[in-house]
Parts: sequence; C-alpha cells; structure tokens
Amino acid sequence: MFELQTPILELILRGALLFVLFMALFRILPRRTGGELAPMDLVFLLLVTESASHSLGDFDSLPDGAVQIVTLMALNYLTNRLSFASPGFMRLVEHAPIQIIRDGQAIPRNLRRELLTAEELRSHLRLNGIDDIAQVKSAYVESDGRLSVIRADEETDQGGGDEGSPRA
Repeated sequence: MFELQTPILELILRGALLFVLFMALFRILPRRTGGELAPMDLVFLLLVTESASHSLGDFDSLPDGAVQIVTLMALNYLTNRLSFASPGFMRLVEHAPIQIIRDGQAIPRNLRRELLTAEELRSHLRLNGIDDIAQVKSAYVESDGRLSVIRADEETDQGGGDEGSPRA
C-alpha cells in the first residue's frame, strides 16, 4: 500500500502522455465542450481526479497516485507558465476568441464552426439582457467557451470630457 508498485518513470510518462493526449483532443473539439472551464483546466481536473481515485481504491498504492498527481500538477504549472511567457505556446494550447456577431449580424460560418445554434445564441443574448441581435456590436465565443457580448449602445469614454467632475 505504501510502496511503489509501478516504476516511477512509467508513472511520470503515463501521466504526461495522458495530459498531452487530452490537451490535443480538447484543442480540436468545439470550445463549449468543457462548459465554462478552459481545456487545460478540464484536463487537469479530470486526470488528477482519476489519479486520486485509484490511490483511494484497491488498485494502486498511495505513492503511485501521489507520483501521478505531482506529475500532473507540474505539467499544469509548466503549461500555464509557458502560456504566460509565450504567446505562440498559448495559441497552441488554447483557442483564440472567435467572433460570432458583428454589427448586429450573426456570422453563420463561425456559428457552425462552434456548433452554436441560432436558438442557443438567442438564449445567451437573453442571459446578457439583450432581446434583439441588432443591439449587439460584437460577440465572441471565448477560449473557455463563454460568450462575451459588447452592446451597440455602449460607448467608451475617450477621456476628453469633464462633465460631472467638480470644478476648482
């Protein structure tokens, strides 16, 4: 129970290969597959849970599970660090946001690409307090699958006016 039953290098390689395999699979699936978790977070959560469950059961020793969990944590940390340090690596492991509405018009090609139906789009817009697509300047499916919406009536402050500020 407290001895390694599998060679440590094999445990590390198993964890690393599964991490890379799941990352590759989630990279090619539509963004909404993971709910509101980024693919990297979902992979990490799935694999750590699986490693821990085997350690708690009768199948593996505690050290086997601990080695796999530490391996996955290290890979997750390394992936996060590399994503932060390298925009190219970040593009490799995460989806870029994709625009699905431009100037009040849906972009059908991008909706198909994300497997997002017109009804699902309307539902997301209603959740954002929008009842007509014409009220939307732009909308994106973000890398974690969430929808971000910019209303057409939202204006950005350019910093030029002093209305409402006290005068000296």
